[in-house]
Amino acid sequence: MTYKEMQDVLMKELRLYHYPVAVKFFFDQAELDAFQKATPEIHTPIKPMTFCQWEIAARMSGQIVYSDVDGLGCGNAKFSFGWKGLDEAEIKAHRKYVRDLDQAERFVKTKTRLPEGLLGVAVAPLGSVDGLYEPDTVHFYCDNMQAYHLAVDYMAATDTHPLRPSITMNSSACGGNVFTLVEQEFNMLPACSGSYNAGKTERGEINVIIPGKKFGAVMDRLMERIEAASSSITRPGDGFPGADVCKNCPLIVFKKNK
Repeated sequence: MTYKEMQDVLMKELRLYHYPVAVKFFFDQAELDAFQKATPEIHTPIKPMTFCQWEIAARMSGQIVYSDVDGLGCGNAKFSFGWKGLDEAEIKAHRKYVRDLDQAERFVKTKTRLPEGLLGVAVAPLGSVDGLYEPDTVHFYCDNMQAYHLAVDYMAATDTHPLRPSITMNSSACGGNVFTLVEQEFNMLPACSGSYNAGKTERGEINVIIPGKKFGAVMDRLMERIEAASSSITRPGDGFPGADVCKNCPLIVFKKNK
């Protein structure tokens, strides 16, 4: 399947509200040059903003966004991306969450980070990246039941059980994608205090992040279920998410008129 076909299936079968976001971390200049040359229209931040705000353009407006460090105004993301080291400001930024500064420092140090040398990051709707790049991660902003379906298909596709997501104190979107890339594992986490407002997740969306190298297997598993019954796990045979009623309820039943 092409990434466009994958996106079409996901939007239809999972009833996604947002486009899945294909994230690419560029460490190779030749790869970056090829992306920029092949992409007909790239959007860049006018002013520095957060990584989760970059993703708003991709998942809501369908835009392809690229930026280097100059377009990033979030210390959490810069630290996660390897664009800044651990400093006093980063520690103090976590003080409100913890007992003291010592705990803040220890917690920040346990966050997964990219190695130094990152040139820039692209975020785009999954269906827009055919011929442009292979996603490092695919990031979904979705509801609880959509997240469950993605998690179940990932577990079945990769023979992984149980899943052990990584939830950090702050850095949900940026740090969450870094964890998935570095560890090559599924991640599912709530919005952090920054991304809740800055990233426009006040609908209560859940972050689901899947390694790009394993995403094809997840789609294969979804297609197997569709061919066998339907995309719904809650009520196989119904369209996702199936009838939202109590399981096996004998009262809420409909029949066709003759």
